[in-house]
Amino acid sequence: MSEVKVNKISPSSGTAFTIGDSGDTFTVPSGATIVNSGTATGFGGGKIGQVLTVQNLDVESTTSTSFATISDLSRAITPAASSSKILVISSLETAHSPNHLLYRLMRDTTAIGVGDASGSTTPCSFSMYEGGSSEGMACWSHSFTWLDSPSTTSEVVYSWDWRTDSGTTYLNRSEDSSDHANYPRCASSITCLEVLA
Repeated sequence: MSEVKVNKISPSSGTAFTIGDSGDTFTVPSGATIVNSGTATGFGGGKIGQVLTVQNLDVESTTSTSFATISDLSRAITPAASSSKILVISSLETAHSPNHLLYRLMRDTTAIGVGDASGSTTPCSFSMYEGGSSEGMACWSHSFTWLDSPSTTSEVVYSWDWRTDSGTTYLNRSEDSSDHANYPRCASSITCLEVLA
């Protein structure tokens, strides 16, 4: 097997050159490192370009019967390409007095990851109903994942809206907030992963 040792390979003319022919295989041996200081293209999709997250440890509540934004729980991300998708992974920790709860994932001011409207029903990402008071010492964990296609290279912001039909909904605490070792304080989060085309 022949071996060529050089410090640099440059095209004889122009700014591009080709390594090998179609069907050839090039092997990088164990322990070797490839360092990319430029732009890598043509390697196929599914690469994660960036991962950004926000975590909210604050206690918050709402009595709103119309959708309102959960404070301090939004994550901005600027896609590198308009063809990129954004994988949104989120966890909400909530509790409520007896009522219906509805939640919807937002991209800026647009609701995403919601169902189709039908009659008087409300499109939302998920919902919950608590009809009794025996759960007053618990936080309920709601996990939600959505693959979004914002089709932009401008900054987009992902957040949550919530609403209730009556009573009070709490974020990161149980309905009963008595000072007791069995009563929780929880954490909610939104993580955005850019999936390059």
